[in-house]
This record gives sequence, structure tokens and C-alpha cells, in this order.
Amino acid sequence: MSGWLQGRVIENRHWTETLFSLRISAPRLAFEAGQFVRIALDVGSERIARPFSFVNPPHDPVLEFYGVVVPEGPLSPRLARLRAGDALWVADNPSGFLVLSEVPPAEDLWLVATGTGLAPFLSILRTETCWQRYRRAVLVHGVRHARELAYRELIDALRAERPGRLYYVPFVSREQAPGALAGRIPAAIRDGRLEAAALPIGRERSQFMLCGNPQMLADVTAALAERGLRKHRRRAPGHITTEAFW
Repeated sequence: MSGWLQGRVIENRHWTETLFSLRISAPRLAFEAGQFVRIALDVGSERIARPFSFVNPPHDPVLEFYGVVVPEGPLSPRLARLRAGDALWVADNPSGFLVLSEVPPAEDLWLVATGTGLAPFLSILRTETCWQRYRRAVLVHGVRHARELAYRELIDALRAERPGRLYYVPFVSREQAPGALAGRIPAAIRDGRLEAAALPIGRERSQFMLCGNPQMLADVTAALAERGLRKHRRRAPGHITTEAFW
């Protein structure tokens, strides 16, 4: 059974009216980039908790989480209203298998996210393990509206640190946005637009990690299967590792 650590909000950044990032001061937690942990608030006599992936890499002592407000949800609207100095709880048992230790080596690592599924990949990209195991990485982020393309400053800084090694391909599905591909990610795999914007995809060179809504996971997995890639399992190594965000 997990225990709880008390943390305090350092910053609550609002990207849009529904997207926010919490930076938290709390006791150090041992975790692997890509994992998640439950964070909680006490509401009346009940402690309400939900899992959030770490945005920060393991070596960063400040915890960071990226969330979306579920309007009628019992926790996320309250988290979005927290201010610097407010207290909350962090579970002491991070978990999850969307981690590089579970992914086979390859030439190229593809990190494909929708919405707040971006969070674990920002943690992974800030580890040395990522760049020791893969020559190049491609970060693909799909959103509905351009204003939801969060963490652009961080992504640009990471690209500057790894010139020619980190590619960033944003997708915006409900409007035209300069610098972003239109539509959905699976369609761009099938028509070649994703490869044209980044790198070739192939069984001998590509590993995919997917995080986001279940429909994206299913559709991208199907599109990649048409290219001969298959889901990765410990007993049957493949090319696609996934984690659904609900």
C-alpha cells in the first residue's frame, strides 16, 4: 500500500482555460522517465487522487505535472485553482511501463502523443539514456487547436541542445496552424506526410512510444501495422509501446 508525501505548489501555469502545469516542491521520489504517480487533495473527509505523468526528468528535484480540467471531475478543477504555497499530496510509489528500459534499441525513437500525453515524453527527452540509446528522436504532438501546443519553449530548447537529432512535428486537427500538420496522425502515417516532415519509418530502424487517447493509440497502431510494425511485448519484441491516458 502506498504512502503519501506532502508537497507544496511552486507554480501553477495555465496554458489555456483547461490546460495547466503544476510545479511542486516535495520529498525526492525515485522514478524512471515516462512513469506516473498519483497526486491528491483532501476534499472533506476524502482524499481524491488521480495519476499524472512526470514532466520533469528524474534528476530534477522539482516535480512537474501537466493536466487538463475535466469540468465535472472531483480533482482536476481543484488542482487548476491551486496557487503557490498551497499543499497537496504525492504518492510515494511511481509506476508505469512507458519507459525506455522496456523499449528495444533502434536507430530512431518516435514519441507520439495527444493532449497531455506529451508529459512523459518531455521527461524522457531530458535524460541521457534517450540519447545514448537512439541516434534521433521524433516528438509528435497532436491537439485540436494551436493554442494547446504547450511547452514550445522547452521543446525548442531541447532541439537546440541536440541539433539534427530531435525532430518536432505538431498536429492541429480543427484549424489551420502555421508550422503544424493538419488532421490526424494516423492519416499522415498512411499518406506519407509524417515521414516527409521527419524521418523514414521502418521495422529495422524505428521504435514507437504512444501516449494519449485510446482511439489515437488504436489508430496509430493499426497504421503502423500496415507498415509491418507490431506491438512490443517482453516475450515477443516489437516496435510499438503504448499507454492510454484514460
